[in-house]
Amino acid sequence: MNDPQSFLEGLMDAAIAAADPIKCVPPHLPRPPQGRTVVLGGGKASAAMARAVEDNWPGEISGLIVTRYEYGVDCEHIEIIEAAHPVPDRAGLKAAERMVELARGLGPDDLCLALMSGGASSLLTMPAPGLTLEDKQAVNRALLQSGATITEMNCVRKHLSAIKGGRLARAIAPASLVTLMISDVPGDDPAVIGSGPTVPDTTTFAEARAIIDKYGIDPGEAARRFLDDAAEETPKPGDPALANAVEVMVARPKASLEAAAGVARAAAVTPVILGDALEGESRVVAAEHAALAGCIQDGSGPAPAPAVLLSGGETTVTIRGTGEGGPNTEYALALSIALDGRDGVWGLAVDTDGTDGSRDNAGGLVSPDTIERARTLGMDAAALLENNDSYGYFEGAGGLVVTGPTYTNVNDFRAVLVLSSDR
Repeated sequence: MNDPQSFLEGLMDAAIAAADPIKCVPPHLPRPPQGRTVVLGGGKASAAMARAVEDNWPGEISGLIVTRYEYGVDCEHIEIIEAAHPVPDRAGLKAAERMVELARGLGPDDLCLALMSGGASSLLTMPAPGLTLEDKQAVNRALLQSGATITEMNCVRKHLSAIKGGRLARAIAPASLVTLMISDVPGDDPAVIGSGPTVPDTTTFAEARAIIDKYGIDPGEAARRFLDDAAEETPKPGDPALANAVEVMVARPKASLEAAAGVARAAAVTPVILGDALEGESRVVAAEHAALAGCIQDGSGPAPAPAVLLSGGETTVTIRGTGEGGPNTEYALALSIALDGRDGVWGLAVDTDGTDGSRDNAGGLVSPDTIERARTLGMDAAALLENNDSYGYFEGAGGLVVTGPTYTNVNDFRAVLVLSSDR
């Protein structure tokens, strides 16, 4: 193969394109109602989803969407608000409050079209009674640093919220409710995507408390007291307020992996899909994938070289250092260490929304000479990994993947290309 980097980037482009809202939203639009149609929602893909709705809706439409800063898309009838992610801010709070007001104004002849994608957990922030925005910000920061899975984090978030975990759906009733969703979570559980504002919730206050205790998280006095008091549970399956609610998944991580696999086959590279729901510490998953790449080169793997390992899901990082970087960039750093310059193996790991962690990169690209470039610069890769400074590693050695906002979000995309070592 003449250009492994371009090949991997082509796989990434195919995965992202498969979840483009302009393509995946229109086939799932419901019929217009007798009354009004109001669009509500949030997430990194929600503004592009709103644009797709406007372009294809046959009647009058209005609404409010909240998305991440720089992820806004111009709409004519649906208002787009930008707010902070992954730690919520006051713009998100005000948008959520307005959204609930709009929901409460709907009647039985009206339709609420909810557009939900990953990121809505932070963007739609409305603290439960007795809590403040500052309380929610502190809990979010603690959860992000804890190593908890997205399902665990969202369980806690739901039980500290006045809008998540089906509570927005309660406000929308008695109107009809159709939620169109782009999945960014392992297992594609509608109740986990964006913490499920418009779907019933099966988790409990007891589970939220157990997660806090499991990871030794200090949620703050007010949040802990609220969880302990457990005054009112989230709406559960069968709740009458959700009788007119349906959910439709318009894009899934699996479809994006399959799109990338198709590109690989066209290039005579065998795709090996490891799964679309991988979880675990980024560095541990990277070491496992490096070992599997070695097996393929040695002839004992699941396919002969040339092959590419494809996976999705959401790995996590337990923050112990002071560096910068997200789960995908940390995976790439750990992969670089585990491969240690192995000839013929390249890797790419990105968040499909275009932002990994808090910096401007989507992830990182590993080549056989990445770690040697780092050593030449005097960089200690292991020390940088311990300091959670994957961004600093690839900024110095080269390999930051910068896509800018993609206006979709089907979670992590990882590809490890294995060529013959004697090519």
